[in-house]
Amino acid sequence: MSNSYFKFKQFTIEQDACAMKVCTDACVFGAWLSTKLQLLKTNNLLDIGTGTGVLSLMIAQNNQAPVDAIEIDEAASKQAGENFASSPWSARLHVVNADIRKLVSTKKYEFIFSNPPFFDNDLKSTNTQRNTALHSANLSATELIESIRTIITEDGYLALLLPPHRVKQYEELALENGLFIVEKVAVKQTENHAPFREMLLFSKTRQTVKKSEIIIKVGASYSTSFFELLKDYYLYL
Repeated sequence: MSNSYFKFKQFTIEQDACAMKVCTDACVFGAWLSTKLQLLKTNNLLDIGTGTGVLSLMIAQNNQAPVDAIEIDEAASKQAGENFASSPWSARLHVVNADIRKLVSTKKYEFIFSNPPFFDNDLKSTNTQRNTALHSANLSATELIESIRTIITEDGYLALLLPPHRVKQYEELALENGLFIVEKVAVKQTENHAPFREMLLFSKTRQTVKKSEIIIKVGASYSTSFFELLKDYYLYL
């Protein structure tokens, strides 16, 4: 059974009410997002499908920009709000319980990020909350990208965490909606494993695509790149 909480160096994630618990790939994504935002210096950030709120909190730790977070599941939304409120950055974090497909907003965002539901036509569990978090039947790739198109600024960026088998689909949908892939980072458990996640960065401006990889472990130890990325967050790094 997963722990009811996950403790980082500067904040704690309570997660008993959320279907998706804190996991390594989400932490890698959150830390990577934080470094990207320090370089891009964008404001008006949006976290789609925030879950526990872990990505928003990791970003808030090292960036001053305010973050809006949206979560369709009522229990998860409530818990994300509680995690935000108990953090040192509560004034910069705001969560709303809503469906991104039905969101009515005149606000535009310079940086949008999401760890979207990515299982498609896979066997579902009996847990409705977990199905909502994991399966694209509740939020298809097309619906997500088309929703983002209406709320991203002309100079905005979109970042996604995906399994490799969904990357091509999202790249094609993004291109149809005026978003160009500008960076791809493959995440691997070890140098001998195939990537199990890819972190993608899109822009409304076509650029040369940067490609790299992050290997989590070398032998029994964390790799240097993983250590450098997560050392501000993980308790024992």
